[in-house]
Amino acid sequence: MSLQVSQLSKRYGAQKALDEVSFSANPGRILGFLGPNGAGKSTAMKIITGYLAADSGTVSILGENALADPKKLAAQIGYLPENNPLYLDSYVREFLAFSGGIYGMKSADIRRRTEELIRKTGLQSEKHKKIGQLSKGYRQRVGIARALLHDPALVILDEPTTGLDPNQLVDIRNLILEVAENKTLIFSTHIMQEVEAVCQDVVIINEGKIRSAGSLADLKSASTQVTLILETEEPMDLSWFESIGVPSFGSKGTQELVLIAKDAGEARKAILQVVSQRQLSLIRLDQGTKNLETLFREITQGQ
Repeated sequence: MSLQVSQLSKRYGAQKALDEVSFSANPGRILGFLGPNGAGKSTAMKIITGYLAADSGTVSILGENALADPKKLAAQIGYLPENNPLYLDSYVREFLAFSGGIYGMKSADIRRRTEELIRKTGLQSEKHKKIGQLSKGYRQRVGIARALLHDPALVILDEPTTGLDPNQLVDIRNLILEVAENKTLIFSTHIMQEVEAVCQDVVIINEGKIRSAGSLADLKSASTQVTLILETEEPMDLSWFESIGVPSFGSKGTQELVLIAKDAGEARKAILQVVSQRQLSLIRLDQGTKNLETLFREITQGQ
């Protein structure tokens, strides 16, 4: 495996951002790194890439201790942070060439990889513009091109599809799949559909602890909880259903409830009792299909 994280811990004062976090990532498989805001994802990624020191634990990249000498392994890591730091006054091609120089690439390799990544990320029409003139979606493409420019073995993309329109999403998704064929790729996002589309493995972190790690297929098959979807004509209150399972509002606001429970039959009975007691007009009560968004809620809300 290209990446092995073991017992990684990090504190910010009294807050434990990472609590003995362990997981691994392998070449040829895309790892979805998921968690709510403040779960510890960015802290873990910054430690792996050498931007931040850990309090304890180990990070092994290509069999070497990444925490002992982060600079030694910098050329093996491509990183797109969530805030995508770019020099807005630089031109696209100029910025990529500058980035190649930072990694010590030869001039001929910089020219070749710059043109290759401009083409692969769909920046041909924007390559002569200043980065500050680009839309958010095109700036994301520049950030992705920079992360891949030096042909790293480990690629970490934090929210790479932010700001992309549906057509751009397809292009970048295909690029991510292509890149991952011979690299180790970690893909962090809040868009669960993107994870299901490109990832084979998933790590879910919450409150600094790993809550689930393994293949996406195994995660779906191992879940023992069920999801029920309740729709009524009147608005509902989450507190009415908290004794039954873990409730949240669906796409139709307070008139649609998504409830995660352990037993479908018992949950249905209890829901219908609430409907009767509150004199609600029932439109539907269905059992939802398992998708990653449902599983994510089960794991992060039903602890």
